[in-house]
Amino acid sequence: MKILVYSAKDFEIPYLEKANRRKYHLTFTKEALSSKTAMNAIGFDAISIFSADEACFITIEKLKDFGVKYIALRSVGYDNVNLRAASRLAIRVANVPAYSPYSIAEHATSLLLALNRKLIESNHRVDHFNFKLNHLVGFDLNNKTVGIIGTGKIGAIMSKIMHGFGCTLLGYDINENNDLIDKYNLDYTALKNLCEQSDIISLHVPLNTETHQMINEELISVMKQGVILINTARGSVINTEDVIEGLKNGNIGALGIDVYENEKGIFFKDHSRHIPNDDLLIKLNAMPNVLITGHHAFLTEEALTNIAETTIYNFDCWNSGKETENELTKPMNTI
Repeated sequence: MKILVYSAKDFEIPYLEKANRRKYHLTFTKEALSSKTAMNAIGFDAISIFSADEACFITIEKLKDFGVKYIALRSVGYDNVNLRAASRLAIRVANVPAYSPYSIAEHATSLLLALNRKLIESNHRVDHFNFKLNHLVGFDLNNKTVGIIGTGKIGAIMSKIMHGFGCTLLGYDINENNDLIDKYNLDYTALKNLCEQSDIISLHVPLNTETHQMINEELISVMKQGVILINTARGSVINTEDVIEGLKNGNIGALGIDVYENEKGIFFKDHSRHIPNDDLLIKLNAMPNVLITGHHAFLTEEALTNIAETTIYNFDCWNSGKETENELTKPMNTI
C-alpha cells in the first residue's frame, strides 16, 4: 500500500515511521489536503490527513478519481471530512478516537493555572528584573466551581484533575457519566445554570451543528463576572466576537485557548515576518488576560505515539480486508 501523508509535521514523522515498521511506502508532504492539492495523491492507495486538511465534497470526488481508497485521520475530530461523500464513493475513512485524553486535559489545566496566577506577566517582569507583585493576584482553585462542558474521555480527565484541586464540579453533556458522579461528585445540570454558577468553564465537546458557537452572547451574559473560559476543543465552539466583547466588558475575566475558529491557514505555520490579516486574532493577542497556544495541546510523546500507532493500525485493518473499529464510513458495495 502506498500512502501519502498530508500536513506532515517534522515532529510527528519519526513516530509515524516507527509505527509503520517499513510495512507501507509512506510519502510525506507538508502541504495540506485541499481540492487543489488532491492531485498529489495520484498513484497512492491511501492518504492520511490532519485536522487542518480539507476533505470537502469536491476534494473527495477528486480523490476517488485518482484511485484513493482510504483516508486515515491523525485526529479525533472529523468535521473537516465530508463523510457522506466518502461513503457514497466507497472511500473508507477512520480517525484516532482516543490518543491521550490526559494531554488535552493537562494542557487545559496549564492554561487555567497560567492565567489565574498571571505566570506570563510575572515571567515577563522577571525577564526585566522587575520583581514587584502588583496586579499579580490570583485565587485558590480549592472550593471554586468548575463547569465541564463535554464529559467524554477528555472532559472526564479534566474532572478528575479539577476534583484533585478541591473544586466543585458541574457538568453538561447529552450523555451523563455515572462514574464522574460517583467518584468526583460532579453534578450534571443545564448549560445555562452551569454558566451562571461556574467560576471556571472548560470546553471539551466535538464540533457539530449542536455545539457550533454554543458559547455566545446569550450565555456569556449570564456567566459569573470574571469567569475564566478555557477552550481546547474546537475553535468554532465559541463565537469569538462575542467572547472578545465579554472580555472587554469584564464579563469574562480571562480566556485560554488552544484552538481558534479561523485557525486554518494560520496555525502550524510561522507568520512572524508577516502578521496574519485577522482582526479577531490580533485583538485577542493584544489582550493581557488572553493566553493562546497554537493547537498543541496534543503534543506529548504519549499522544504522538498513540496517534501514529492507531493510524497505522487503521491501514493494517484495511490492508488485510478488515473493518477497523475506528471507521467513520459505511461504504456501499456498489456505486
